[in-house]
Amino acid sequence: MRLLLLTALALTGACTDFPEFDGSQAPGVATAPWPKLLPLDGVLRAEAPPRTQPEMAGELDARAEALRRRAAALQGDVVEGTARARMDGGVRFPEVPDA
Repeated sequence: MRLLLLTALALTGACTDFPEFDGSQAPGVATAPWPKLLPLDGVLRAEAPPRTQPEMAGELDARAEALRRRAAALQGDVVEGTARARMDGGVRFPEVPDA
């Protein structure tokens, strides 16, 4: 019964009208020239252009060093020794006197 119901629901989705996409183009697209095709050999082997300027090297080096110092500072223990020892001791529940 479930399979029949699921099949009927799936088939009702196929009965919908699809929107028209012909009018969605910008004016002039239909008459525009095709783009030029480039061979991939030159594109794949081309060396990537530099992403920074030589004037930025000092600033980038200083920023990289600051990030390294920050990362080194984060490498230590999160919980200090006295708290760690207390946590390792576990939870001690208070004694409840018999009522």
